[in-house]
Formats: sequence, C-alpha cells, structure tokens
Amino acid sequence: MRHLCFYFQVHQPYRLRTYRFFDIGKRHIYEDEYTNRTMMQRVSEKCYLPMNQLMMKKIAELGNKFKFALSFSGTAVEQMQLFAPAALDSFKNLVETGNVEVLAETYSHSVTSMMGKDAFVKDVKDHVRLMKETFGVRPKTFHNTELIYSNEIGADVSELGFDLIMTEGAKHVLGWKSPNYLYVNAINPKMKVLLRNWKLSDDIAFQFKNGNYTVDNFIEMLNSIPQNEEIVNVFIDYETFGESIDASEGIFEFMKYMPDAVLKNTDFQFVTPHQVIGRLQPMGVFDAPIPLSCRDEERDVSTWIGNDMQDDAIASLSECFRKVKNTKDEELAHDWHVLTASENFEAMSTKNVNSTPYDYYINYMNILTDFKNRII
Repeated sequence: MRHLCFYFQVHQPYRLRTYRFFDIGKRHIYEDEYTNRTMMQRVSEKCYLPMNQLMMKKIAELGNKFKFALSFSGTAVEQMQLFAPAALDSFKNLVETGNVEVLAETYSHSVTSMMGKDAFVKDVKDHVRLMKETFGVRPKTFHNTELIYSNEIGADVSELGFDLIMTEGAKHVLGWKSPNYLYVNAINPKMKVLLRNWKLSDDIAFQFKNGNYTVDNFIEMLNSIPQNEEIVNVFIDYETFGESIDASEGIFEFMKYMPDAVLKNTDFQFVTPHQVIGRLQPMGVFDAPIPLSCRDEERDVSTWIGNDMQDDAIASLSECFRKVKNTKDEELAHDWHVLTASENFEAMSTKNVNSTPYDYYINYMNILTDFKNRII
C-alpha cells in the first residue's frame, strides 16, 4: 500500500485601505473592513461551508480511510471569527473528527522567514498559540508561506519542536530525484521533509478550469507513478473549490467522487502528513541552500523580494520588529501581522504586467510610516 496526502491552505489576508500621506499620524486604521468582510462572507458561502459539508460527509462514509490536512493562516481564523463564525465552527467540526491534521505556518501567511530568525520564530509561535486556542491541538507539522524553504529555514523550524516540514518538489533542487519520497533536512537530519507533487496539485488547481480534467485523469496519473515511489503529496488552496473554480464547473463533484475512486482503483491509501513519519524511511537528503517556493516557473522567492520597492519595504518593516516583539499592545501586534503578509510584497512585484506596484508601495509605506510613529 502506498500513501496519498492531501493538504489544503485556508487563507485570507487583510486587504489594506487607501492610506494617503495626510492620514499619517491622524488615522491608525489600515484595513479595508468592507472589502475584508465582503470577501470572507463570499468565500465562506461559496467555498468553506459547502466544501466542509462535503468533506464531513466523505469522512462519515469512509471513516479512517479518508484523511487530509488543513493549514489555516491566523488572519483567516480572525476574519472567520469576525465575519463568518459558522464557517469557523464547520472547520472545528472537521478537526474534531480526528481525520484532519492541523498544520503550523506563519500567522499571516507572511514573509518573516526572509526577515530574520527572531521575527520568524515569534510569528510561528503566535500561530501555534492560535491553533491551540481555536482547535485545541498543537500542530506537529510545519509548512511555510507558499512552501518557502531552505536548509536554514528547515533547521530553524526543527528548533521550534517540529519534526516534519512540507515544501515544493522543485525540479531545480531535486534533479533526477522524485518528489514522491520522504527526505531529510540537509542541516538537521532529524527534520523530515515532504515534497509537493506539483504536477498532480497544479492539474487540479489549473487544468480543471479548462474543462479537460476529471477524476479518471487523476486516477490515471496516480497509477502511472512507479510502484517504488511511496508518498504522493497534493497541496492546493482550499479556495480552489467554489471560489477560484466555480461550483458550476463540477469542482465539488471531483472531491465527492475522487476519494472513492482512489480507494477502489489504486493501491494508495489516504494519510495525514505526520502519519508518514512512522511509516516511511527517508530516501535521502533534500538539499536546498537557496530559498525555494511553489510560486511561478522559477520556484524561487522573487515574487516577494528582489526589486527596490520590495527590498525597501521589507527592510523598513524589519526595523520595527525589535520594538514590536515584546509589545503587550494587542493592536500593535495585530497590525504587525497585517503588515507582514506576503500579499503586500507580491503586490509590489513588477513581474505582473497588470499590477500597479508603485502605487501599492507608496500606500504601504504611508501605513508603515504611521506604524513606526506609533511604536517609537
């Protein structure tokens, strides 16, 4: 029997309001509450509630034969608490079945792993605390924002008490090796590494939209994997179901029939990530001296860092951490998490020709200037 691990990202950032130079020192509200509330309620209705209902039904039908993992950003949990409590309750019900592993990550799906170890460590600890408070569990498995990973990040995560981290099965790192094995970190071999099978993951997330992807296609791909390859990891955004891909396109039907088809027509069994540690032996070392991610063809971190605007914004934000890290002010702590979200720096990227990176950079730096004045 081989292993199939599905894990899903549940994330909603806080969208920032238009914040002008003349607002600095006068208004300390950085979020667009109307947009945040509208987006959370829409995603809950289109994705979270119907998808959770479907997954609960599959667990009831298949019992321990169907398992998966969920990774919640802290900002998604906060916004569900504020704007969609029924959605949060439905996630709690899923976790309570015992068939769902809750993963650890950064609090706001942030870039703190690129801002220094201290900021990253605090970010992860804040997230773990919220998962414990919300779902009653302490995560054992870690996945970083957009699967950002390097040897050093893996070693740092190990020091936080985790023994398993998930990242991208990037070709430029793997070379001839397959992502369908358990590996170990190059610095600390006690840290096990699971790799996303990007082909199977992206087929669901992107090929489905073209109308030419079905459960049969997924089963065919699984059965084409060599018999000696032991673990297939499929990682996609939960919002793929009903939000990114509308229900009318049959995406919910895919998840309705896929688990039964896997169990009936393949030699794979569903597992949660941390179950793998007790079942498989590492195949070798996953050596990533340079940070990688699951984004873009390059599978690097150039989505968030590299141009002058991004580098200036991250450097300025990093300067704030020394004064924020021990703050007892809940509003400052909240705003810190809002400002570290990866979406802020992605919006400053010049890789997307349809974006307005300079306008976003000016708006963000206005907010950051006000934030700095508050922590002096």
